[in-house]
Parts: sequence; C-alpha cells; structure tokens
Amino acid sequence: MARLREIPFVKGHGTGNDFVILPDLDGRLELSPADVAWLCHRRFGIGADGILRVVRTARMPGFELDAVQAEYFMDYRNADGTVAEMCGNGARVFVRYLDAVGLITDNTARIATRAGVLDVSLDSSGEVPMVSVAMGHAMPPRARAMPVVEVDGASWPATGVIVPNPHAVAFVESLDDAGSLHSAPVVAPADVFPDGVNVEFVVSRGPRHVAMRVHERGSGETMACGTGACAVAWAARRRDEPDLSGASTWQVDMPGGTVFVAEAADGGLTLTGPADLVARGSVLLP
Repeated sequence: MARLREIPFVKGHGTGNDFVILPDLDGRLELSPADVAWLCHRRFGIGADGILRVVRTARMPGFELDAVQAEYFMDYRNADGTVAEMCGNGARVFVRYLDAVGLITDNTARIATRAGVLDVSLDSSGEVPMVSVAMGHAMPPRARAMPVVEVDGASWPATGVIVPNPHAVAFVESLDDAGSLHSAPVVAPADVFPDGVNVEFVVSRGPRHVAMRVHERGSGETMACGTGACAVAWAARRRDEPDLSGASTWQVDMPGGTVFVAEAADGGLTLTGPADLVARGSVLLP
C-alpha cells in the first residue's frame, strides 16, 4: 500500500481568491508540481487557486540574503504546480496567517517573495482584517508591440503590464465579452509574453472605479487577482487621467469582492483589501 504524508494546512482567501497555506518554517517539505496540482484540485484535493508555503527566508535556497530584511518567505505556486513571481491576494492572506498564528506581532512587517521583499501592513479594526501590500512599480513588457487579446473570434487591443507578474489588460464594453474563460484567451504576438500571461477584461464603473474579470496563467478564471487589480488600475489611470504627477487611488471590483489600488506620486503601487482564514486541518498527500 502506498504511504501517505500527513501535513497540516490552513485555508484562506482574499476576495474569493483562495489558497492552501502550508506551514513549513524549516523548509523540509518537498512539493512536486503534481503535489501542488493535487492539493488545489477542487474534486480530488482541498481545492484552491494556489499554494502558499510559509518558510523562513533563511531556509529558502537562493534567497537567504533576504532574511536580513524579512524573516518569512512566501513560496507561491499556481494551481497547476508552476511557480509564479508573486501573488497580491496571496500576499495578503500570507500576512493574515502570520498574524493569526503569532509569527508577526506588529501591524507592519516585511515578507520575502520571488519578486523581492515587500512592505506590508495589517488593519484589524474591522470585521475582516484589511491588509495592504506595497507592490512596487509597474512597467511595460520588454517587447514593445501592443498585444491583442482574442476570445471566440472577437479581439481587443490590450495594455501589457508587469506587476511583477505579466498582464494583458483589455478594456471591453461588457464583462460578458470575455466569454466563459474556461480556456485561456489568445494573446498575440506570442513573443510579448514568452512565459505566459494573465489576461484582464475591464469595464469602467465611474471616476477611478473599474470592474474586471481575469484568467490567470496556471489557474484559469479566478474570483480575484491582486497583481491583476494593480495592472488594471495602472492601465485605467493612464487611459483616463492626463495628469499622472500626483497620487491616485482606484476602486477595483472583482467577482470575489473589492480592493483598492493606490498609486503614489513616484509610481509605487499599494494594494489594499480583505484577507480571511476559514479552515485548518491536515491533509493526506499521496
């Protein structure tokens, strides 16, 4: 009979973007892409949009030097087992977990990710804690060609944004234009995003207010995407506001809830939204 590994987990979500959190402070847990895909499967596993492994930064190969700034590393994996640079909603849930189990005790902290060390803050005054994450600066992709997004024969010009995950932001008349999103939209030319891309479909709701749907690479359509919300706010501001010299805060509605993206005068982006923990237990990993 095959042996099973029993490992503890916590389940959490940020605006419906849900994650399995695996505490592994000493970095001993080995997770293959198949393990991650099984854990995230909504029929055969626990079910999630991704995995958040909690590791001491000093125990994370290749990132040990970041331990001087941040004690804990967010090892994020997409639902299909692939590794991503970062996850904005995942970072908020990660911070919520660190606070809930006492690994951080202040309202401000730093966490390490594959995209660098991020400043985070926690506001627990409301019914659901709100977490803010300094997401850094957005930038266009290296390839300067304007991407085009296509769904079911319809196409739209898109804005390419790296935050730090790659995004193609398409403004549409209706969010229904995105179709079912059961499969990834076609994005051309292919060399703009050689490592795959998240695709956002966006409609305006009012001044500094937009709504979006997203297909995430490696996960499919999700209820929310934190780096996607940042990409959308960045692109919407450059479409709608001629003056980019000051600060600007945008409301971004997603199927799973609402977040706010603030862009400072220097271009730095901060993502703020709720984060909640809903379950804990142990799982028998094949």
